[in-house]
Amino acid sequence: MVLSSFLIRRCSNLSNLTIVSVDKGVKRITLNNPKKRNALSSAMLDQLERDIFDDAQDVNLRCIVLQSNGPVFSSGHDLKELYNCDQKTREEIFKKCSEVMVGIRNVPVPVIAVVNGLAAAAGCQLVASCDISIASSKSQFSTPGASVGLFCSTPGIAVSRNVPLKIASYMLLTGNNLIAKDAIQAGLISRMVEEQELETETEKVIHSILSKSRSVLALGKKFFYSQLDKSIEEAYSLGSNVMVKNLSHKEAKEGIEAFFEKRVPNWTHD
Repeated sequence: MVLSSFLIRRCSNLSNLTIVSVDKGVKRITLNNPKKRNALSSAMLDQLERDIFDDAQDVNLRCIVLQSNGPVFSSGHDLKELYNCDQKTREEIFKKCSEVMVGIRNVPVPVIAVVNGLAAAAGCQLVASCDISIASSKSQFSTPGASVGLFCSTPGIAVSRNVPLKIASYMLLTGNNLIAKDAIQAGLISRMVEEQELETETEKVIHSILSKSRSVLALGKKFFYSQLDKSIEEAYSLGSNVMVKNLSHKEAKEGIEAFFEKRVPNWTHD
C-alpha cells in the first residue's frame, strides 16, 4: 500500500478520533478528541496503533508527527472507561498501550511529539516515548495518578527513562506539573519555543530529518535504543560493528563522496 492510498483510507475513518495527513513523506497524526481531553481510551489506542504503524515500512515515509487539537495534548487513560470495565478489558487496555509505546521505538523513522498544552499521565508517557519532543513554553507535563488512587506506574517507565531519578520521583510522588522550562532542563522534551514559533520549529526539525537518508536513520535509531541496556564495553563493541557495516552501505559511500565534493547527497533511501 502506498502512502497516497493510506491518506485516503485513514482520513475517511468514521471515529474522527484522529486526523491523519501525509505530505512529502511526513505523516501528521492529530489527536482529535478535545472534548475528552484527547484521552487514550481503548478506541483512541486502537486508532493510534493503526495510524502510527500502518505503512511504517513504506520507503516513502520519512517522519511521523504526533500533535493534538485543543488545550490538552492528552490527559492519559480514560478513567471512566477503566473504572467501568472488567478486569480482562483493563488488562487489554494496558497491554495495548504498552504495545503502542514500545512500538514507537521500533518504527524505522523518527517520531516527533509536538505539545502545546498539558500532557498528563499516559499522555506524558506518549511524549516521553517519542524520539523527539517539541513543546511550547506554555506546555506542562505531569504524572498525577496517585491523586486519584491510581499510581502512574506505566507512565513512570517512560518518564524515568528520560529524566533523572529525583525529577521522576517528584513527578510520580507529588503529581505536580512540570512546566516546559523545567521539562527541557530535565530532558523530558527536546526543544522549547514560544507558542507562535512551535510550527516553525517543528518544520526545522522535519527538514533536518528529510535531508538525511531514511535507511541510515533507521539503522541508527535501531542501534541507539538497543544499546541503552548494554554495558559500555558491549555497547562500544556493537556500535563499532554497526559503523563498520554502515560504511559498506551505498548511502555512506554517497554521503562521504558528497561531503568531499561539497554537494548535496543524492540518497536512495534503500
